[in-house]
Amino acid sequence: MIDRRATKPSPTARSRRRRRGSTDGGRGKGPLLWGLAALAVLSTAALAVSGTTPAASTSDDSADEPEAAVDESSRPSPESEPSASRGNEESPDSAPSSAPSASPSIPSTGSGRFTTAGGGSGTVGKGARTLRYKVVVENGLAQSAADVAAQVEGVLADRRGWTADGRSGFKRVSTGSADFVVRLATPGTVDEICGRYGLNTRGEVNCSVGKDVVVNLKRWLLATPVYADDVDAYRALIINHEVGHFLGHDHVTCPGPGKPAPAMMQQIKGMRGCTPNVWPYDTKGRLVTGPRVP
Repeated sequence: MIDRRATKPSPTARSRRRRRGSTDGGRGKGPLLWGLAALAVLSTAALAVSGTTPAASTSDDSADEPEAAVDESSRPSPESEPSASRGNEESPDSAPSSAPSASPSIPSTGSGRFTTAGGGSGTVGKGARTLRYKVVVENGLAQSAADVAAQVEGVLADRRGWTADGRSGFKRVSTGSADFVVRLATPGTVDEICGRYGLNTRGEVNCSVGKDVVVNLKRWLLATPVYADDVDAYRALIINHEVGHFLGHDHVTCPGPGKPAPAMMQQIKGMRGCTPNVWPYDTKGRLVTGPRVP
């Protein structure tokens, strides 16, 4: 910015210019001054007629600065705003879509204490090993331990289940030691249990950690959009998938369009062209699988 005060002539310089100007008798200055005065009068009259006033002057250091540009792409729009994230009961890294408005009331957390289903079952499967398991339900839930145990028993006894591998048998117990425990719990309790192993279930999904197959009450009751009309089938998928992890099976993906989705596929992330299926094996005893997920 130019400092106009620094360039203002000194009194000595002005007196010198006046003396130099006096030598020419002021020739040419009179007409010029009269012309400038007349122009100023005409400009003022024109502004008075038009009803406008002169704009306020700007300082030298901002007069030449361009107006700040507005980046329209940075403004949120309905298309660019983040949508509800999706996840799956098999992968704790993401969360499933929102539940329907008519969904049952689900407590966010519970006591962390569990009731074990009484009694037991016979051994199912003819495998070389029989895995003993318990079914427990968090205290205070509307679901009874006996009812949940009956559903888990049915899933593990199905001929399309893991007994079809020819190696695994299952027996539910209520006392003594167990190889694994199926736990139905509130979202907050699931987060606590799975979080001990470094998994972030975010109140939405299930996990299989240590000897625990941890089932989120939200998924048990609401399933996913694909299985919304057959929640029992989705419960079978939860048990088969998480017990599959306990047995050492990793995630796989869809083997091809129109083929059954493997039970070890993260189906909640999308069917990828596969058709719904909740069983590890088909009715002919063939493993339903696909390419392994890296």
